[in-house]
Amino acid sequence: MEILKGIAVSPGVVVGRVFVLDDPRRKVPRRTVPPEQVHAELARLDEALTASVKELTEMRQTTARELGDEAAKIFAFHIGMLSDPTLSRPMRERISAERVTAEYAAWMGFQDAAKRFGAMPDVFKTKIDDVRDLSLRVLRHLLGAQASRLATLNHRAIVIAKDLTPSQTAAFDRNHVIAFATDLGGKTSHTAIFARALGIPAVVGLGNITSLASDGIDIIIDGERGVAILSPDQATLAEYHGIIEQRRTYQLSLEELGELPSITRDGVQVHLLGNIEMPDEIPAILEAGGEGVGLYRTEFLYLTGNSEPTEEDHFRAYQRAIEMLRGKILTIRTVDLGADKYTQERTENPERNPALGLRSIRYCLQALPMFKTQLRAILRASAFGPIKVMFPLITSTNEFRQGKYLLNDVMEDLADEGIAFDRNVDVGMMVEVPSAAIMADVFAREAAFFSIGTNDLVQYTLAVDRINERVANLYNPCHPAVVKLIRDVVRAGRRRDIPVSCCGESAGELDFALLLIGLGLRTLSVTSSSIAPVKRLVRSVTAAQCGELARKACSLDSDLAISAYLRDQVRKILPEAFDGRSAEH
Repeated sequence: MEILKGIAVSPGVVVGRVFVLDDPRRKVPRRTVPPEQVHAELARLDEALTASVKELTEMRQTTARELGDEAAKIFAFHIGMLSDPTLSRPMRERISAERVTAEYAAWMGFQDAAKRFGAMPDVFKTKIDDVRDLSLRVLRHLLGAQASRLATLNHRAIVIAKDLTPSQTAAFDRNHVIAFATDLGGKTSHTAIFARALGIPAVVGLGNITSLASDGIDIIIDGERGVAILSPDQATLAEYHGIIEQRRTYQLSLEELGELPSITRDGVQVHLLGNIEMPDEIPAILEAGGEGVGLYRTEFLYLTGNSEPTEEDHFRAYQRAIEMLRGKILTIRTVDLGADKYTQERTENPERNPALGLRSIRYCLQALPMFKTQLRAILRASAFGPIKVMFPLITSTNEFRQGKYLLNDVMEDLADEGIAFDRNVDVGMMVEVPSAAIMADVFAREAAFFSIGTNDLVQYTLAVDRINERVANLYNPCHPAVVKLIRDVVRAGRRRDIPVSCCGESAGELDFALLLIGLGLRTLSVTSSSIAPVKRLVRSVTAAQCGELARKACSLDSDLAISAYLRDQVRKILPEAFDGRSAEH
């Protein structure tokens, strides 16, 4: 039995069988094909090599034009190597003789080439990195052209991978994929957000689970405590089956809350909205008793597709969301791109530190055609139902004013074209950097509403990369500095009489939700699976009680002390929400 500790990113506990998803960065498994498929595998190899040479040729030309011929020489070496029969011939011979897949033959061919360079004098050893780079390039074409192994999955399984992209996670068949675990990742990565949206347990940042797991072995995923257990013994299996049954009973008790109001015992209403990545999540939000959508992460239109969405793609998605909400509010966050693989892989010069670079509203203000395309679609959709617009990662009044100016500019264009839209759409902003929180009083004069995004607010306040598993222990929304910033934003909103909500992932955690209510927040936007548990909490406390708990929490001087205090209070208020095991931070 092997017990691995990682980062809990999506709640739930499941027992199942391992399904390892291939990753070109690690060993490619040896698989054979029927004799009649050998010709097709040879063709796949040729296509991958040709596509790679074409890519490299374009990169060489661009580099020569922008940086000079000297800098472009590296690509000439890469092109020459891929075109050399001494590299490709052994790959082709292996496919023909051993009837293996093209990706295995290519991987072995590059491994052999790396060994040959490694045995040469030191001057040649630097070429090993070039070989690895070429290997990744060719394998990307091969594995991209090949149907995903997930398409062959015909049983309930737990996916194990080095890392997962949002598009891979979005493509999961929930009838077969019941959980996943990865070596890499953080609590608020896009993949983790998708796991919560799909409602499947997930643990990330496990370090080396891909090297320990193999297809078919038993595994337990504990999405509550961030634990993966490979080949569990009978006693552990029995314990977890008991926990699963206890959780099932608790979930059944939450179903009755859908029709009930989200009101504290002393009569204060706490509005519960949903966070979505796609319109298909809306029915689950409404069924759980959600009052609308407080955060529509529209960048998933980009992250889950192979091309940039058109105005019609945007419009159809927003119109569908409005129709499904049946008059309830839809809050659309404009695209938050830049610090992600989608944009970094598409730029000729990827940023060294994209989290502090051209992302979110900054990216949109420099990609005006793309930004205006989205704004047009949002405004067109506003003719069909209530919409709010909010801009992400605002750091200065100039950014917010530019965003509003462009929105007004698009309004004038639509009016000239005779296209219907709601001219009175509320325009608000995300508060997710310290500068915006500190200047909340100033922003409150211009914004129709605030939405506190704890995912980035924690990252930028504590200087902790929110998807870096190496510093995951430092990422804590209960840090006194974060709590103080949230409190100040709520106070600024109250002084200026504008609504303030919280839509970060932390708002769905019972201990943090208790703190937010105590700090004065009366609107929380969470994943659909968190709506019922948070509503149970709201209906079990008084606003006055939450205020007292928040004052006590604010007097503590460390994130660990605040976390422990809040967790203990929630355990006293809702003991049935816990499975009886000892608490772990």
